[in-house]
Amino acid sequence: MGNLFKIAIRNLLRYKRRTLLTASLITVGVVFVLAFVSISGSFKNMMIGQITDSMLGHLQVHRKGFVASIETLPLNLNLKDGAIGRLEKILDAQPEIEAYSPRVKFGGMFSNFTETSSIRLTAIVPEREFKTVPLLPGRVTEGSKDLKPGGILIPELLARGMKVKPGDAAVIVATNADGSVNGKQFIVTGVMESATGPGGRDGYVHMDDARELLRMEGRQVSEYAVRLKDFGKLAAFGEKLDGLLARESNQQGKPIFELHIWEKLSPFFNIARMIDVMTFFIKLMLIAIVLISIMNVMIMAVYERIREIGTIAAIGTLPGKILNMFVIEGFCMGVVGALIGDLVGIGLVYILNALELTYNFGQQQGLILQVGVSPADVLMISATVIVVSVIASLQPAFKASRMEPIQALRHT
Repeated sequence: MGNLFKIAIRNLLRYKRRTLLTASLITVGVVFVLAFVSISGSFKNMMIGQITDSMLGHLQVHRKGFVASIETLPLNLNLKDGAIGRLEKILDAQPEIEAYSPRVKFGGMFSNFTETSSIRLTAIVPEREFKTVPLLPGRVTEGSKDLKPGGILIPELLARGMKVKPGDAAVIVATNADGSVNGKQFIVTGVMESATGPGGRDGYVHMDDARELLRMEGRQVSEYAVRLKDFGKLAAFGEKLDGLLARESNQQGKPIFELHIWEKLSPFFNIARMIDVMTFFIKLMLIAIVLISIMNVMIMAVYERIREIGTIAAIGTLPGKILNMFVIEGFCMGVVGALIGDLVGIGLVYILNALELTYNFGQQQGLILQVGVSPADVLMISATVIVVSVIASLQPAFKASRMEPIQALRHT
């Protein structure tokens, strides 16, 4: 086998220009795929981080049926005292959980005493909420990030449209679970940008104010947002927690809780999935580049060396060794192209990070592009290139190994 490698490398060096061009083409393909995978993966991770860490949390637990009716923010589907205690007992026992936060969601009317507009409100316990979604305070663009009883954080769209600023008084009118209407005066604590785009109309109030405004008896919670210590274990932990919650049932034997990871709650998951699809097709393009370039070189190598093939076959070289010789040539070109491409691609990633390029995402301005290259991606792309190089060499190699020595020697 060592001799075959020596012969294959010698043959590649005999046609330096062709070998260099083919290896360069493979290298360019590997570099661009690595760069695209790194940049798109970094953007995807940033986008997911912005959504989960500023609004949703990694996963949420609701009463069964709440999410299906979430557009109406139904207060009658809130979790009550008994269910809350059972759920918190389960959550407290999970070592994977870093923090979790109770929320009450409801709709209401926001009035500055001259104009009135609709608003969606989330009642929170600030200390717990800021641990669960740590980027939430960063969304406050004006005023104080500290939400205390009597204060309200309002969306930027509402503040701009109704000319409301921090320190102004406002009234929230909401319909209670029994259908009665109640109102409460608040002081605008801060103005916050929306995590879902310029049309967002979501505000925040303290949990104590929500209980008073909605006249809630006992503890009530619309949802629990949960943050994990390791986001990479989300899928596995989601299955585990879903199994634990499925054991909890009401007096009728029906499930009490339903669990949704962030993917089921945000339309941005479709963008993340599109990034994965684009990455897959980019990888297919790399495979096509390698396949066509290697096959073209090997076909030309077989055609130009017919007499040589006939000679080594005539002196007793077995067809299997001839086949291996050409396959090794393709393998060597794949290895060289992949290695150089990996080195250049990783270098390009470091250069991009050093340049500190900025971009905007939704309402987030001036985000710095942090490109990361995963060892798994490097290994996968390199292995793909090498395997495809070998596959592309098989047909020309098989043709060479099946040549009749006499006919090959007569070839001119």
